[in-house]
This record gives sequence, structure tokens and C-alpha cells, in this order.
Amino acid sequence: MVQYQGVRIDASFAALSDATRRGVLEQLVRADTSITALAEKFHMTLTGMKKHVGVLERAGLVTTEKVGRVRTCKLGLRRLEEEAMWIERYRQLWDARFDELDKLVEELKLKERADGRRKK
Repeated sequence: MVQYQGVRIDASFAALSDATRRGVLEQLVRADTSITALAEKFHMTLTGMKKHVGVLERAGLVTTEKVGRVRTCKLGLRRLEEEAMWIERYRQLWDARFDELDKLVEELKLKERADGRRKK
């Protein structure tokens, strides 16, 4: 994978790893809102919320605009297609592994039943 893509995916996963930041994104899906309103909604200081919004902004998931004294947040233009593809690759890998495990368990059950019949 090209280095810049890895950095971008890392930034996205880092941003999404925090429950507050995921909550901020959920709020912004509904409507643009100020950092002050977000801080109140999540019961945190304005400084704390600015830090969370900064992480989301560096990942390209949020944009902010200052009009007068109010800084408004909105969803960024960046989509999570690369991240979704990365997750899908690993989902397929794990599905294949679990399918193989299911086959092995079934074979062991059949063998156990067959061995139990022979002992009688």
C-alpha cells in the first residue's frame, strides 16, 4: 500500500477509536452545529471538544468554519471508502477462517459419533 494511504487510514481509525468523536459525527449527520453546542451536549469543556474536533478535522471527517465568534462544525467531504475496503478484506479473511473451523468441528463430531458406535 502507498504510504500516504496508510497515514490517511491510520488518522481515520484513530479519530473513530474514541466514543466521543463517533458521537460528534453522529450529531453532525443530523445537522451542522457549533463546537460550544457539542461541548454542552457531551458535558465537556470547550477546550476538550476543540481537541476532539481537531482530531476529526485532521482526518478529514469534519470541517469547521468560523463566522464571527462561533465556530461551526459540519461533516467533511472525505468518505471512508478506503477504510471500508480494508475492513472488508479482513472480514472476508476471518469468514474464510471460521468456515474452515466449522468444517473441522463438523468432521470431529462425525468422527466422534462414528467412534461411539464402534465401541458399542
